[in-house]
Amino acid sequence: MSELGWLTQPTVFPWAALAVGLCIGSFLNVVIHRLPKMMERAWRADCAELAGQQALQDEPYNLVVPRSRCPGCGRSIRAIENVPIASWLALRGKCAGCGARISLRYPMVELLAGLGAAWSASHFGYGMAALAAMLFIWCTIALAFIDQATGYLPDNLTLPLMWAGLLLNIFGTFVPLVDAVIGAAAGYLSLWLIYWAYRLATGKEGMGFGDFKMNAAIGAFIGWQLLPLVILLSSVVGLTFGVLQMLTARRGWDAALRLHFGPYLAIAAIVAMFWGQPLMRWYLAS
Repeated sequence: MSELGWLTQPTVFPWAALAVGLCIGSFLNVVIHRLPKMMERAWRADCAELAGQQALQDEPYNLVVPRSRCPGCGRSIRAIENVPIASWLALRGKCAGCGARISLRYPMVELLAGLGAAWSASHFGYGMAALAAMLFIWCTIALAFIDQATGYLPDNLTLPLMWAGLLLNIFGTFVPLVDAVIGAAAGYLSLWLIYWAYRLATGKEGMGFGDFKMNAAIGAFIGWQLLPLVILLSSVVGLTFGVLQMLTARRGWDAALRLHFGPYLAIAAIVAMFWGQPLMRWYLAS
């Protein structure tokens, strides 16, 4: 057995995946916070160029620089304060400098990324499928939180995720490549048709083009056969949150339950990836 062979053991691999997932979750928080701002900077620069104006020379801003800071006091966050979940608990959810509250989103993203990685490792065992499922979960977490915060589903995430699904399924990681290609096309076209049907019927836009691309990425990973389940589950999740919103409206909690379609797709896609086949067999047998 190789020196790192112990990591592949069924009793060890999920725990190792949990640790890695928690760290990835910390990075996902950076992506969720900074990527929309990076997009807005790029849009402003493009608009200035089209208008024949000189673009503003802002300081470098990407996923690496500048260092993370407290938005309240501008204090740089030390490495010891970036330990996933533990730092948030030790600081009691407040900045060590000014005492400003740190959003619950940060430990939530870290926990979801860690648990998603651990479950992928436990469900698929050591191999390509587990690593691919981790990648899928991490990207859908980032997309769901970005969409909820801004209404954007960035091409910077949806398109690479779609291509990753197609490339991984060259080896039949989840489904045959033909099913993945059809899934990507069907994922995009299914929501595109729903969008236009709704728009022609009501004159309103029910979803954005980012939703089409995210659904295409989902289809590229899990194939076309499970796409009806994804659309059905996302609708059920949306209906559930809608009912909860109505029930809690009188108490002023409804704002916290107003979700964009991206989070619904993310939840449905993860359910379909892990439990889609048993659910389909149960449905067909009933």
